[in-house]
Amino acid sequence: MPPLGAVDRGRGATEQSARPRLDLDEDDHPPPFHDQVELTAGAPPVAGAEAVALGEEKQQSRPLRAAAERVTVHGPRVAMRGWRRVSKLRLHYHSPVRTDDFDYHLPEECIAQQPAPRGTSRLLVLDRKRLGEVAHRSVAELPGLLRPGDLMLLNDTRVIPARLEARRASGRRFELLLLRPLDEPSWESLLRPSSRARPGERLVLADGGEVELVEPHGEGRWRLRFAPSLSLDRLDELGETPLPPYILRPDGVHPNDRGDYQTVYAAEPGAVAAPTAGLHFTRELLDEVTAAGVEPVFLTLHVGLGTFRPVTVERVADHVMHREWYCFSEASAAAVNRARADHRRIVCVGTTSVRALEGALAAGAGRVLPGDAWTDLFITPGYRFRGVGALLTNFHLPRSTLLMLVSALAGRDRVLAAYREAIEFGYRFFSYGDAMLIL
Repeated sequence: MPPLGAVDRGRGATEQSARPRLDLDEDDHPPPFHDQVELTAGAPPVAGAEAVALGEEKQQSRPLRAAAERVTVHGPRVAMRGWRRVSKLRLHYHSPVRTDDFDYHLPEECIAQQPAPRGTSRLLVLDRKRLGEVAHRSVAELPGLLRPGDLMLLNDTRVIPARLEARRASGRRFELLLLRPLDEPSWESLLRPSSRARPGERLVLADGGEVELVEPHGEGRWRLRFAPSLSLDRLDELGETPLPPYILRPDGVHPNDRGDYQTVYAAEPGAVAAPTAGLHFTRELLDEVTAAGVEPVFLTLHVGLGTFRPVTVERVADHVMHREWYCFSEASAAAVNRARADHRRIVCVGTTSVRALEGALAAGAGRVLPGDAWTDLFITPGYRFRGVGALLTNFHLPRSTLLMLVSALAGRDRVLAAYREAIEFGYRFFSYGDAMLIL
């Protein structure tokens, strides 16, 4: 959600979307769920493939006319233009990636139900330059794992108490999870049980105010109109911390969750889920990172349905990402652009920082422009990263868009192997769990 007063007015708002493109080096290895085939001279192009020739003319789309060349196939589209034979050719193409390819088994006892004290969580370090070598460290060691000159990008969004309860006059209870403001005094919200709701009916909130169910938006989302309108002060009184559904406690949400499910640098209210990688930082740890020569820079992306909506389709390409609002200040945009010009590494704290950075670079043709925008960027394997050099992140749900993003950066095989090792070593998963650093 944008700041109160800035609303999403639909597709007319500034936004960007980028489709993944392949950009592979000669020593890249495709994930094992893709096929390898042999094509011979004169054979027709592989249907629905996007081919990238590697060799004397790297990263050029060409038709195949050389004899008995090996083709690694992995995705859906091919552009065939003129061809000049090279001594060695390898083509890559994306076939439909399945959601099942990002599934893994997680024992229930691995799901963290309570946070560890800040700065004490375990840290699994995955080094891509060492073929996915894994090391077991601690978040407290982060300053020594980064390089002087790195820029560390953090999301300073603040979680609002977005979960509300409303009732009919008959007493039937409804649960509301606010997603974003639409226009005064309307919000888009998830509503449960949505099948029982009727457009036009009015429900009563705990403070006696009313909420009108205006119209459904699909997938359990509704346009709601509040009377009186919802201010942040009123939300603080009415709302509850919107913990994710896999945190299952007999006594429900604790008062401490208001602070625990918030980063120490949270500043801009609007998120309905925490940027959980940032939960590991204490102010002292941030100071130590800065003292190690790392430049901390803040952006804002209000975490919403685009981040936590589950993938329910069979083919990853059929999943629709919901848009999320982000903003770079003039100082933050300038800092990122300087770092890129100086070839300094950008370390993103959390997948939301990745989406904001990559979305901004796509919109600005390689530069981060100051200001706000909406992004529905969906990062999956095959995506060419423009700015991310390293990533601090938590362990993510099976079959989730976040796991797909991490797999795009580090490789699906490497990530799932690291997850299996984390499970074997007793790491704690998800929002209140341990962390992973991808270098």
